[in-house]
Formats: sequence, C-alpha cells, structure tokens
Amino acid sequence: MQGSYYINPAIKLNLEGVEMSNYENLYSTCARGMRSSEIRRIMKLAADPSLISFAGGAPGMSLLPVEIVDELYGGLSTQAKQIALQYGATDGYTPLIGELKKYLATKNIATDGQELIVTTGAQQAINIIAKIFLNPGDAVVTENPSFIGALAAFKSYEADTVGVPMDDEGIIIPKLLETLDRLGSKAKILYLTPYFHNPAGIIYSASRKRQLLDALKGKKIVVIEDDPYGELYFDDADKELTIPMKAMPHEGVTICYVGSFAKILSPGMRLGWLYADAELIDKCQLAKQSMDACSPVIAQMLAYEFLSKGKLPIYLETLRPAYKRRASTMLDALKEHMPKDVNWTIPKGGFYVWITLPEYMNASDVFQKSCENGAAFVIGSAFDPAGIKNNCMRLAFSSTPEEKITKGIEIIADAVKSFIK
Repeated sequence: MQGSYYINPAIKLNLEGVEMSNYENLYSTCARGMRSSEIRRIMKLAADPSLISFAGGAPGMSLLPVEIVDELYGGLSTQAKQIALQYGATDGYTPLIGELKKYLATKNIATDGQELIVTTGAQQAINIIAKIFLNPGDAVVTENPSFIGALAAFKSYEADTVGVPMDDEGIIIPKLLETLDRLGSKAKILYLTPYFHNPAGIIYSASRKRQLLDALKGKKIVVIEDDPYGELYFDDADKELTIPMKAMPHEGVTICYVGSFAKILSPGMRLGWLYADAELIDKCQLAKQSMDACSPVIAQMLAYEFLSKGKLPIYLETLRPAYKRRASTMLDALKEHMPKDVNWTIPKGGFYVWITLPEYMNASDVFQKSCENGAAFVIGSAFDPAGIKNNCMRLAFSSTPEEKITKGIEIIADAVKSFIK
C-alpha cells in the first residue's frame, strides 16, 4: 500500500507528497528503528464503538471494581490523601511493598536475598530489565508468538528478538537449547509468559517448567517470568498450574518475576512489580529514576488498601466465572462457525484464544474484510518476534460483552471462509 498507512480500518491517510520529518537526521539509531506499534492500533480498535472488538487485552468495563475503589478512597484520611498526591520513593510506597511481599509469600516464593520494586505497569518492569542488561546487538530469546509490549521494549534497546516455538505445554525445550547454543554469549534475556499466555492462551505444564529450569541451570541468561494473568484460572483444579517457577527450586537460574495489577484491579492505575535478586533491584531503582522517578503514589495507596483489606480474593471470585463464561461463549461460537481447516487453543484462564489459519492464508486479508463487516482482532505477525508469520490471530474475549461475542465470531468466521481454498 505505497503512499498509504492504515490507522484503523475506517480511516486511511494519504501520505503521498508529504515531506520527511525535519528531525530525521537528528534521531538516534534507536528512534530510527522504531515502527508504528500494533498496540496503538489495538487501542484505537478497542475503543471504536462501531466494531465488535476482540483486539484489546483489557478487563471488561462492567467488571472493573468501581465501587471498591470508591470505598477505598473514601476511607482514606485527609493526611493519607495528601501523601497520596505527593511524590513518593522510587522503589514504591513502603506499605504496598510489604503487602506485595505477603502476597508473594502465599505463592511460596522465597524471600531470601530477594527484593521488590513497584513499577509503572508491568511494561515498565520489562523495560527496566531490558535497560540494565541489553546492549545494541544483544539477543532476547522469546516464545513464538510473544507479547507485543515486551517485543517493543527489547527492540527499543536495539536488541535482536529470536523466537522459539511452543506446543500446548510451553516452550519446546530442544528448540530452546538449540537456539541458546547458536546464539552463545549474545543471548542475554529469556522472556516467558507461562501462565495463560499472551497471545497463545496456553499455560505451561508443571513438567515443562521443571524441564525448563533443569535446562537453564548454570546458563548465563536472565529469565523474565511475566505473570499478569496467573490469578485468572477458570477452575480451582488448575490453580496448581499457576505456581511460579520463581517458587520452584531454581538454583543456578536467575529469575526476574514480573506481576501486575492491570488484570486483577485496574489497568488505568498503571501498577506492576518486579521481584528479583536484591543486587538487581538496586540497579533497577537507578534505571527507574531516569524514567519517571516514582510510580503514582495515589494508585499505590489504593492498591495497598485493596490488598491489606482482603479485597483481592473476593474480587477474583467475581472475575473468574465471568471470564470463564465469555471464553466458553467464544469457544462455542468458534466450534459452530469456523471452517474445519482452522484450529484454536482452549484456554484454562486468562483473556485469549489463539487461532491458527491454513498456512496459505494471510491474517491481514482476513482482518481487513472482518473489520469492514464489523469485527476486529489482532493479526499474528504482531506477535512474531521476526514480524513475519501471519496465518494466526489473537482473539481477546475479556472485554467483549457476552451478548456480542457470538455475532463477532460469526463475522470473523465469514471473513475466513471467503479466503478458504
């Protein structure tokens, strides 16, 4: 589409004849390598009221804890509110750090030699780790597919992102070891999202996690264990699958455990955390100081009240069945409307279903036709570390009202059928 760039399906901007930026020769090599982020298009699509959107990986609007937040803020003293509106410590609001450590202890994560920093979303935690470890030309090994935001963070430090395929139990260990051997000392970080994976929707088996830790023992690579969805299992029988690798014996493996309030309280509060070796956290504080000095104290104070007053378990009891119903509705609709040559994952929690189309099919073509008819999703190449493989799509069931899911799937399925050979 030379001369054109799609902002969203309904708006096409003609850029022919537009002069290059006056700053092009002044940009850093990092900035020159930046490309328009798929996240921006996701957010535009998620907010477009004319579309049934399965694009944004956000909590359902009707499920956000508005009344709980009102109650928590209303219960604060004037002095507490004054503190909440002030600057805070770089590592985070001290009472919240204490509550987060208690919370992590319930997951059996050891505290010896470990420390915690509160971050402005889990995205910042990933960015900080990238900042302190990556030089231009270093490699980050990820699952393929992988989370868009993490890929963007790694690429912003001019790192190469190298994807390793997964199966239904997690990253494929022989392929991972082959990749690490090939990259050698160039590989600095291994980024994993083992719990209700974004975008693939799978959860690692206990045996795959043990195999992974055994395979990584003694290797000089930093593991980022990203866990924003682990609390959102649909059935209690699957809770054991959410035990973090950080809580398992992992001597000889450096694990930076990343969590978030985005899916279990509010994404708008922009709060995450990073739990790692104390030495690393000290360096992370220095990196964070150059980014934003401190995360919003008012959000941290509300999160502290949320945890300390025991609101999290109660709130999760409303979220889990709601997301399970939405996932079931989507899966039923896929089974009814998708052609037989299309496959998809069956999530046990989280927000996503990952669709695999026939190899010859281009998800961008399906996307365009589907959007024209009123339903949106995210194309697979956005999640490919190489940005190439594009016969897949991510459907998020989390933020779409149940009564619209079946219709949206029917629209997407009709678009798929139009390209079936």
